Amino acid sequence: MSHMEDLLKSLYVMASLVEARDPYTGGHLWRVSQFSRLLAEAAGLPETDIERIALGGFLHDLGKVGVPDAILNKPDRLTDEEYAVIKTHPEVGNRVLSGHPLAALARAAVLSHHEMPDGNGYPHRLSGDEIAFDARIVGICDAFDAMTSTRPYRRGMPVHKALAIIEENLGRQFDSALGERFLRLGRAGQLDHIVGHSESGIPLQECPMCGPTIVVRRDHHTGDHVFCRHCGGEARVERDGNAIHVFPTGHKGTPEDLQPEVDAALIDGLVHEASRVIGLASLSGAP
Repeated sequence: MSHMEDLLKSLYVMASLVEARDPYTGGHLWRVSQFSRLLAEAAGLPETDIERIALGGFLHDLGKVGVPDAILNKPDRLTDEEYAVIKTHPEVGNRVLSGHPLAALARAAVLSHHEMPDGNGYPHRLSGDEIAFDARIVGICDAFDAMTSTRPYRRGMPVHKALAIIEENLGRQFDSALGERFLRLGRAGQLDHIVGHSESGIPLQECPMCGPTIVVRRDHHTGDHVFCRHCGGEARVERDGNAIHVFPTGHKGTPEDLQPEVDAALIDGLVHEASRVIGLASLSGAP
């Protein structure tokens, strides 16, 4: 692996470790990245732009490293004060990227994915074309995944309902032209293989003890043990063809078992694809 590929991998690893702090968001970064890729393809962008936007989708929540666990993992709705802390994460993410040789690839998505066309987003209340194209794509995909994913205080909603909410908010919360393209993708069933998955062909599992997400990796086999980051419960993986299930063992994980992990194989695949499409020698000069 080249030095530039190592730099790219470091960004994926950082983002994955941040995601691992929240037991309810397993696979969120991968899903947003994949939705963003599909939307960028539907917009007719060149392959290099598509890959950059997919990277931004994976890295968009880097700034949540600055959000306390008590807020990030709160089982109830956030207070106004707590939500104000959450709203700092785009600028924190921008600072995390600061000085990284490949920062230009993802800065727009990280800093501006919560901006809205009507100017009511954050952190800078940008509007319309002031919002970077990458951020407009990632913002739609992030919101869609948030709506269709389970959170501590609610179940994920059906795809058709999330699409209806996006449609109702075109031109206000979501870019109209990109939102229309996303709606067409969703209503054609082209998002279904991503919703509720942590990578291609790997559906999310719920902790059988307390409910949050347990991520099963592609390299997990029948008999392997996985652990809930919320309750610490141990579960046994059972694979039957393409079907994956987890069953409680009645045991608790050790502190070592509960340490955040990254999916090295998944990240290596993402790095390989980025380097194949973009050519890492030119990445640091990306807009």
